Amino acid sequence: MTSNQRLSRAGFRRAPVNAPARVRVCVRLRPGVGTGQGQDAPCVRGVGSHSLEILNWRNEMEMMKYHFDAFYGETSTQHDIYMGSVQPFLRHLLEGQNASILAYGPTGAGKTHTMLGSPDQPGVIPRAVRDVLQMTRDASGDEWKYSVSMSYLEIYQEKVLDLLEPSLRDLPIREDCNHHILVPGLTQKPIMNFSDFESYFLPASCNRTVAPTQLNQRSSRSHAVLLLWVSQTQGWPPYARRAAKLCLIDLAGSENNRRTGNQGLRLKESGAINTSLFVLSKVVDALNQGLPRVPYRDSKLTRLLQDSLGGSAHSLIIANIAPEKRYYFDTLTSLNFAAKSKQVVNKPFMQETLPEIAAPKRPSADSSDEGPEAKRPCSEEKKLNVVEEKPLSSLLPLENLEPALVQRLLRLEALEKGTESGNRGLPLLNTPRKERLVLQKQIEEKWRELQSLTEKQQEMEAKQEHAPAKLRKQAVVLPFKQAQTPEKTEEEEEIIIIKQKGKGRKRKPLAPNSENKAPPEWEVTMRPDLLTRSKGNILALLNTGSEKDLMNLHRIGKKTAQLIVAWRDLHGLFKKVEDLAEVEGVSKKQVASFLKANILTTIGNIE
Repeated sequence: MTSNQRLSRAGFRRAPVNAPARVRVCVRLRPGVGTGQGQDAPCVRGVGSHSLEILNWRNEMEMMKYHFDAFYGETSTQHDIYMGSVQPFLRHLLEGQNASILAYGPTGAGKTHTMLGSPDQPGVIPRAVRDVLQMTRDASGDEWKYSVSMSYLEIYQEKVLDLLEPSLRDLPIREDCNHHILVPGLTQKPIMNFSDFESYFLPASCNRTVAPTQLNQRSSRSHAVLLLWVSQTQGWPPYARRAAKLCLIDLAGSENNRRTGNQGLRLKESGAINTSLFVLSKVVDALNQGLPRVPYRDSKLTRLLQDSLGGSAHSLIIANIAPEKRYYFDTLTSLNFAAKSKQVVNKPFMQETLPEIAAPKRPSADSSDEGPEAKRPCSEEKKLNVVEEKPLSSLLPLENLEPALVQRLLRLEALEKGTESGNRGLPLLNTPRKERLVLQKQIEEKWRELQSLTEKQQEMEAKQEHAPAKLRKQAVVLPFKQAQTPEKTEEEEEIIIIKQKGKGRKRKPLAPNSENKAPPEWEVTMRPDLLTRSKGNILALLNTGSEKDLMNLHRIGKKTAQLIVAWRDLHGLFKKVEDLAEVEGVSKKQVASFLKANILTTIGNIE
């Protein structure tokens, strides 16, 4: 395997400086509508810039308090929400990391207004696109060059539909080898400025499915997802490439069909929306509980949001709620979902690829274009340009080395491959000589360690080959009558008595090959005096023992111990152990099992 092939396989790397990031959650309370009396009366109020209170439906005299990363009241504007919570996430795109902004809430709570806005008050999507384009223009230069493209889709009744080029085709959702979620066949349009974005986005927004209900004249009947791709290319070797994705999601609201009056197709759409939002809640619960299986694949929505929840993106959830009492339970459900979502932890990382370097052709021997100076390589380059039969990265344990050292080693091999192919004028590395020597020294040390480990392994294998093979012990199965049983002590002989059972119904004779089975007509009993003493010890413990002492007995749990203490306080002491069956929840069968389990452990010291 050449070093160029290894570069293409090991291109994606995780930056060690990236730490896990918690999902950020902010809540927006829309202004109230109606008279403000009765069902239109407010049930939610803000407490500062991070907390809010809502009425307790069990007791309206009490308030339940929630704390989030940010709270925006009825007087907050689109600018406040964007500058306070959304804009700080955009800087991660220039670092090659993904970001997601998700609007959640019941129908009629203002999710689409928050994400899209109006011409006078633009929402999150137009503001974010404008800032991303401006950031990439400002950051472009000789070192990095940026390009931005967009895709727009909707999830309608568990079907992924392209909005830029609408069709009835259900697009699949795939996952690549680097665990990135992709949608093959999704249209991707490059955009250079905001006018390009508007020319694609405004017609595509008209393709989204909306319909009137009793609660909203333009109710979203699908989940809309805008994908913004930011690509970076390095201007000089090793020409690294970075890719980041910004997901802007406008979820359809959960609906109560008794209030919305949905029928026919609207009812079917509502069922698909509520099902996908229920799976979204299950995903958050599974991530918080650390379950081995997270149900991402149970819905197209959660499958598409796999990067955003528990994945590789910096995520923000904007929970939109309504203040009126008629929306109380929808608001309470949204607040509970937002509260548990802020416990989800993502693991963002910078994704960077190194392109495959094409080796130039070796010049012919009779070529006269090169001068005499080109045939005299520097003595220092002669020493460093060591040709090996196999690349060093294929022999070293790369997973045990530091990521920075592995990256520099792969770049060294790529450039060495280029110099071997005849481009003698290209310097070996675009780094100072001191750093090259330090890197070469570290590689030599690792190589010596690898050689010593290989020699030790060969020596151990040689010793094992010359060592005589040990004979395996064969198990011998003896008949039951000839098998040796361990001798019992005197105390055991005194305690245990083996006697023949009384006459009963006749049993079938044993089969001829059943020598190793115990004869069924014998049973093991205890000496009567020891049995009486053991029952006395159990009775004393039942009458005088505390709850903790009772739990030390077999078959007695915390609940049973509490019942025994309560019965004893009410009726007095137990006269015999069998009276335990009078306790509520304890049967005679359980008492017999209890005696059998504790009879030997409560005998005490045998004189």
